[in-house]
Amino acid sequence: MALAALASLALFAAGPARAWGALGHRTVGAIAWANIQPETRARIRQLMAHQKEMDTPACPMKTIKDVAVWPDCIKGENWRWAYASSWHYHDQPVCGDFNLKEECRDGNCVTAQITRNERLLADRKLAPILRLQALSFVVHFVGDVHQPLHVGENHDLGGNRITADYGAAPARNLHSIWDGVLAERAISSANPPLVRTYSKADKARLATGDVADWARESWQISKDFLYPEAFGGTIPCNAREPARITWSEAATEKAIPIVDQRIEQAGLRLAKMLDAALAKG
Repeated sequence: MALAALASLALFAAGPARAWGALGHRTVGAIAWANIQPETRARIRQLMAHQKEMDTPACPMKTIKDVAVWPDCIKGENWRWAYASSWHYHDQPVCGDFNLKEECRDGNCVTAQITRNERLLADRKLAPILRLQALSFVVHFVGDVHQPLHVGENHDLGGNRITADYGAAPARNLHSIWDGVLAERAISSANPPLVRTYSKADKARLATGDVADWARESWQISKDFLYPEAFGGTIPCNAREPARITWSEAATEKAIPIVDQRIEQAGLRLAKMLDAALAKG
């Protein structure tokens, strides 16, 4: 019985569903942390001091990297947090027009929840525990909206229904390749490293637009690159998708700079958002 209990705990610790993968989200958070103002950093630390009040001991928030993955970690207690499941994406069919007013019933999508939680985070009258939760959702969801398959999709749950081979590894789905192994390869091979203090020129170039712009960028990448690359040059808009594809090494080489840029953009845009919410006043 003791061994079974330990096994259950191990599965719980290792098993939360992920988006951008843990490394991707932690990298977005770390980029933001390296580029926010000192006042913002101090106020984030003040909020993180209330982490025990969240009553999620399996999902601590001791660092900004922990904060970044908390919304995925709590999926291990889905009975408690299931209402937030649809907040991680905003499906936009790549075979249709981009229209953020659709596919977001009652604000239950990533774009609406970034805006909502940014407002909660900035409200100094709210209890710290509410603002800490909002902080984590903002950090995580800004990462999510920059993952192309969290916006662009072809009625396949953002590639989750597409079985995909990737190198010699066991078959995955297309979404998990972009969330995990592809993101990890892009981050680990980046030169210079993605986590650093960026210049003013870099920030001016990368930290642009608003939430709608970021979603449109992800949709455009899915439409112009990701889906055509997955399906041999064309998107199967008027036909059933193949049951299984291969994500090739050539496709990976093309995708790596796109992934790196999306993570850089997410981190610097997040830093700008956090400064606006926390540094002033």
